[in-house]
Amino acid sequence: MERREIAKVLLGAATLTFIPAINAVKSIRKKNKTHLAMLIDLNRCNGCKACTISCGVENGNEPDEHRTEVKQTPIQVGDKQFCVNLPLLCNQCDDPSCVSVCPTEATYKREEDGIIAIDSETCIGCNYCIKACPYEGVRFENSVTDTVDKCNFCVHRTSNGLLPACVETCIGEARVVGDVNDKNSIISKLLEENNAMVLQYDKGTKPNVFYIGLPQEISNERNSLKNNNTWQR
Repeated sequence: MERREIAKVLLGAATLTFIPAINAVKSIRKKNKTHLAMLIDLNRCNGCKACTISCGVENGNEPDEHRTEVKQTPIQVGDKQFCVNLPLLCNQCDDPSCVSVCPTEATYKREEDGIIAIDSETCIGCNYCIKACPYEGVRFENSVTDTVDKCNFCVHRTSNGLLPACVETCIGEARVVGDVNDKNSIISKLLEENNAMVLQYDKGTKPNVFYIGLPQEISNERNSLKNNNTWQR
């Protein structure tokens, strides 16, 4: 079965329980500010991990310390088992649990674009934010700076009109970043046209990383970058 056919089967199996992502951005749009979000089309992700490599090069991370990674997990469809490529990263939540627990306010939400960032000069490495985040493994202790590190949508690039490294190097064009408050942006149009989902909706953090083609059973799981892949290319 071809990859796109598999994706259609997975998508069809979960369609009835999808929570439309467009509903999740309504509260954001009321703020009338630029608000960056990411949309990942799992139908296009082939698990090549160019995103992980380019991210590490761009941000100078150690080879085993990733701001984004592609988890490859099996799923049962009927009597057959398939592999789902699931890119994971900080979800840039609109109601982030990490910000409220930071004793030094090193973890904060940027007013200009809604990105959750970390000030490494202020971070004391207490790891409270790591423990508070429901998306296990998307934050880590940087072995060079001894502070907490994570994806920030390559804020040094997006602030200058450039795409994050992972988006620019995605060979399948699976990742899209844009302003969800701009109804004419590509990401807004894709959210309107597709039944996209977020991970662990029930945690109430209002994630700003959306997925097309994500099976309901995987969206509810505590997907972690700390776990070893059960299947690997």
